[in-house]
Amino acid sequence: MGAKVDTEDLVTASEVAQLLGLSQHNSVSTYLSRYSDFPQPVVEKSGGRIRLWLRQEIGAWADSRASGQEANRSAAPQRPQLPEDHCHTAKPRWYV
Repeated sequence: MGAKVDTEDLVTASEVAQLLGLSQHNSVSTYLSRYSDFPQPVVEKSGGRIRLWLRQEIGAWADSRASGQEANRSAAPQRPQLPEDHCHTAKPRWYV
């Protein structure tokens, strides 16, 4: 028999969507197929129509994604700055 879980820690797809800031609960199914590291439901009944996740697993996944995005932003190359005298005031060759 599996580990015991407090029912207060179980969340539905609607609650998962709310925790992740998604507007639609069916977006959770998209996340399941799109992100290989997305937590799997701990309860799945009625051919997948009823799914329950552990709140802590969803929170940890969201935190890991947020921290990964912060790392990507800080590691992103900076756009080179042009010298101040480089502007588009020069007339093109075709200008008469």
